[in-house]
Amino acid sequence: MGAGISLLGIPHDGNSSYLRGAAEAPALIRRELHSDAYSSWSETGLDLTGRFIDHGDIDFKQPGDPWQRIESEVGRAMDGGHPLISLGGDHAISWPVLRAVRRRHPGLTILHIDAHPDIYHAYDNNPRSHTSPFARIMEERLADRLIQVGLRTVNGHHRDQFRRFGVEVVEAARFREGLRLDLTTPVYISMDLDGLDPAFAPGVSHREPGGLSTRQVINLIQSIDQPIVAADIVEYNPSQDLSNLTALVAAKLLKEIAGMMLKTALG
Repeated sequence: MGAGISLLGIPHDGNSSYLRGAAEAPALIRRELHSDAYSSWSETGLDLTGRFIDHGDIDFKQPGDPWQRIESEVGRAMDGGHPLISLGGDHAISWPVLRAVRRRHPGLTILHIDAHPDIYHAYDNNPRSHTSPFARIMEERLADRLIQVGLRTVNGHHRDQFRRFGVEVVEAARFREGLRLDLTTPVYISMDLDGLDPAFAPGVSHREPGGLSTRQVINLIQSIDQPIVAADIVEYNPSQDLSNLTALVAAKLLKEIAGMMLKTALG
């Protein structure tokens, strides 16, 4: 088959602070990804048919720490040497995913697209909260740089955390067409679907108006000029969706991230 893209479902929303439901997302995103209603080609000009190596969903019914299971299963999925796209689940899963990714990539920049910084030291006394993964990620030095794009809920604590960790921020109000990032290492994309305006992705637990369009996000992904070695797509909540619109958007973003991964792999 040659170059491929690994997929792994991480159906976990036990650290969501408001609504549960994101654990149901992976199967619904896959359904849209493989639907005959849509093209299998990405905008990079590459056909994704037969390119996905699907490792299924992590089983969280087994006893043990779910974070250890995520880290272990992500490592297993990456052992074949293919780039990985993880399907959450809430945003808390990014922390253990990045533990496994970082071991394979000593140079790494995170591009985090989101309405929220998700960098609280802890939320409701939960250091694993879906509002806190990037505090843990940066504490553990799981990336060299963290670039956050699309933010529109920034408060004083967040700004303190930005200074503490040297976060590079492009708030939604300052986003400009044609934004190009100065990237010098491989890239991990963390795609929170509420980074999009709710008009484009209503199926999220924390809708925040004033966000990016689907086209703007795709253009940003397509501007990346370093290898995309892994990604996650998180915070799709099917209980809040309209006509599967957000699942379709998630599948579209998955295809465009995969297309960029393959473009690098195929030279």
